[in-house]
Amino acid sequence: MKFCPNCGTQQEEGAVSCPNCGTVFNEPQPIPTPAPYVDPADHTAEYSPADISDNKVFAMVIYLLGAFGLVIALLARSESPYLKFQVRQALKITVCETIVGIISVILCWTIIVPIAGAICAVILLVVRIICFFRICGNKVTEAPIVWKFGFLK
Repeated sequence: MKFCPNCGTQQEEGAVSCPNCGTVFNEPQPIPTPAPYVDPADHTAEYSPADISDNKVFAMVIYLLGAFGLVIALLARSESPYLKFQVRQALKITVCETIVGIISVILCWTIIVPIAGAICAVILLVVRIICFFRICGNKVTEAPIVWKFGFLK
């Protein structure tokens, strides 16, 4: 049983307005469900599962061996789009490691810069480890922390 909130007249079920006073009944609107979160750094859907599985070992080598692994991967499978993506991510990390090393060496006479450089080097090592484990899980994501850097797109 439904009653008008304005005049109290009994209403039929499904009535949209009161015939006595003309009050329009507002039906509660359904709460919209939020859109699922899409990680902007995740590119797994852009690459074929066959390409990922064929080049997974070479992608792991990139992160395990650093610059030497980059050379091995490029010589082994330079035509793979998945491997090219991983090479670009590893190059970003390698460039950051090189910049941190150069700055630490140039400013080695200070105490704080070499300490900060060592902390940055450890952080970049952790980023390499994260990338390695993402490859093990068949994920194609950009490297954390350095993924927003504009070079090597």
